[in-house]
Amino acid sequence: MKGNGTTGHLAALLTIAVWGTTFISTKVLLVDFQPVEILFFRFVLGLLALLLACPRRLKGTDRQQELTFAAAGLCGICLYYLLENIALTHTMASNVGVMVSVAPFFTALLSYLVWKEDKPGAHFFLGFAVAMTGIVLISFNGVRLALNPAGDLLALLAALVWACYSILTRKISGYGYPTILTTRRVFCYGILFMLPALFLFEFRLTPARFADPVYLLNLLFLGLGASALCFVTWNFAVKTLGAVKTSIYIYLVPVITVAASAAILHERITPLAAAGTALTLLGLFLSERRTPRRSGKEP
Repeated sequence: MKGNGTTGHLAALLTIAVWGTTFISTKVLLVDFQPVEILFFRFVLGLLALLLACPRRLKGTDRQQELTFAAAGLCGICLYYLLENIALTHTMASNVGVMVSVAPFFTALLSYLVWKEDKPGAHFFLGFAVAMTGIVLISFNGVRLALNPAGDLLALLAALVWACYSILTRKISGYGYPTILTTRRVFCYGILFMLPALFLFEFRLTPARFADPVYLLNLLFLGLGASALCFVTWNFAVKTLGAVKTSIYIYLVPVITVAASAAILHERITPLAAAGTALTLLGLFLSERRTPRRSGKEP
């Protein structure tokens, strides 16, 4: 699938810029909302926004394509966020941040195993090592290093699940349907798979909470911005750049988080965090520089 490379990179950057700040809204909402409630409400809002943006139906899909949409919804919408949220209850946020950032590594390996293309070269692995060093410095800045096997393993599993989502998104991009319509279909399946979890994690509707303008605005940001807009731009980036190149931008999430913390929460950027940011950016540059081009067509 050919596309404008510059537009694809801009779409990936926009997505990561928003996703890197979602922790602030989530932190505000966690005062009165369960993690699964935030997850459900944001994607329902996202689905409604995509319906308004493009009301027409996605037609002409076959059984195999619907199974791919369902798998993408299960991985990228349901399992990834549930695993991440459950991991946060068993281990430190810094551990989760590091483990989830391994997703580009998994994406590169899966892409090579599935498509027999996009073989990661030496520069990719060097960039991965440098970026992960920077992410570790950012994540454990002023925090005591402590391993929590259960939570850390769940976070690592979340990274693998996101890599699967990226591979599935690349496959979906080859179908030739409009990105908004395919993203909407993935949302539908993701919400459907999420329903059983609502009964396991104390889901409450409680409409009165939505009357609070602070909660409402943060939910709208997560639903309209981080979900509806960003999943469309991320899927567009994967369609344009490929799964491997797009996934590399995940390295920037901790960097955006540090910048957002300084700008919005007025947290001080320490020398360790600054060094980690520099290393992460260097790792992104190294990985992006030599990521091989795909030799064949999108499946």
